[in-house]
This record gives sequence, C-alpha cells and structure tokens, in this order.
Amino acid sequence: MRFARALWRLTAALWQAVSGALICALWFPFITPAQRMTHVGRWSARMLRALGIRVEARGAMHAGPLLVVANHISWVDILAVNAVHPARFVSKADVRHWPFIGYLVASGGTLFIERERKRDALRVVHQIAAALQAGDIVAVFPEGTTSDGHDVLPFHANLLQAAIATGAPVQPVVLRYRDAHAAVSQAPSYVGDTSLAASLWATVTADKLVAEVIVENALGTRHADRRALAEHLRELIVGRLKEGRA
Repeated sequence: MRFARALWRLTAALWQAVSGALICALWFPFITPAQRMTHVGRWSARMLRALGIRVEARGAMHAGPLLVVANHISWVDILAVNAVHPARFVSKADVRHWPFIGYLVASGGTLFIERERKRDALRVVHQIAAALQAGDIVAVFPEGTTSDGHDVLPFHANLLQAAIATGAPVQPVVLRYRDAHAAVSQAPSYVGDTSLAASLWATVTADKLVAEVIVENALGTRHADRRALAEHLRELIVGRLKEGRA
C-alpha cells in the first residue's frame, strides 16, 4: 500500500512538473511578471498536493516590496512558501544546471548566487535591491544551507543589506514539518549527504506529511544594523520552533 501510494504521488508530481514546464515555455513569455507569480503560487500548491503534503499557514504576508526571511530544511520549503504567497527566491547557482528543475526554477524569477564566491553576494544584493525597488517579494534562506528542522544555523547577514538599503520591510517566516509519527518530521529533510532522490522518496512515502508556514509580523529595516537584524530574526524563528515542540 505504501509503495503503491508513493508511486502514485511520484506520477502525479511528474505530471505537475511537465505541465509546469509547458506553462513556462508557452505562456510565460506573453504575460506580466505579476501573472507569472500567480501561476507559480498555484503550481506550487498543486505540486504539494501531488506529493501528498498538506500546507497549514498562519499569519498574513505583507504587501511588496518585501524581503522574506525563512529557516531552511528542504527543497520543499520553496513550494510551501510559494503556495502561501509566491516570491522570487535566492538559490545557489548550481540549481540552475539541474536537469529540468533548473529550468522551472529559473522561469519562476529565481536569483542565483555562487555561495563559494564571497564577492558574488554583493552582486546578488544589488539584484535583490533592484527587485525590491520594482515592488517584488524576494525570499532568502540566511542559513545558506539546510538544517534538520530541530534547530536553526547562524544567519548570514549580507543579503539583508538589500532590504536595509531600500527601506523594504523584512518578514520572518517559520517553516517546520510534521507527520503522523513525529512532531518534527525528517521525511522532507535535505541535509548533509542526503541526495535529492532519497529526500524525494522519503517525502512521497511519508504518512500525513504537513508543511507548517508561520508568517510572523513584518519588521522595519530603516537604519538597521544587518548583523543585529540577522540575529534578531534568527532568535525569533528559533523561539517559534521551540514553542512548537513544547
């Protein structure tokens, strides 16, 4: 039963991936950026349903321009946030070269950063600032990599400078997953040496997997110190995660 259910979910997810690619290729060139983001949100919600993931959202997203700051657990995070309110994400550059997925991600307006090159952060800060000035919602994972969902790694402050420079508010978003067997599910985990294929299989075989997206109140950034802001955002997210385990 579990195996059959997983195969059904994989088939449904593959169909959503193909349909998403067709929308990007045939429809996106002829519609506005705002219309594209609407499609991204709807497609993300459909993909989560195909994977057997239910989304529980709390709180309301501030209108753009806005920098969304979230903890990072899995590739599922992007789908979960987009299903609640679509955003342009900042992602590591090598994702652009992933077969098929890279095309989908790039079509969704993703900004790519080469994390191994410290100077590349400045280039991306300018790109984020330009997007914010255009009224966009941009989402970042300041940890720079994934954690296991139990705790949050230190936040890198560099990308927050884009919000400070433009005066755009920052919206903390707390992500966590649970399933029928654990309050903190490891099913979607994509940490350490876990491969994407292994994470995908664990996700589709999970029982009653839920993605919780908790949107905290937006914070002003004018005259903020980026390192102090990064630490405050991390403490806020860590506190909310601990509440969920109490």
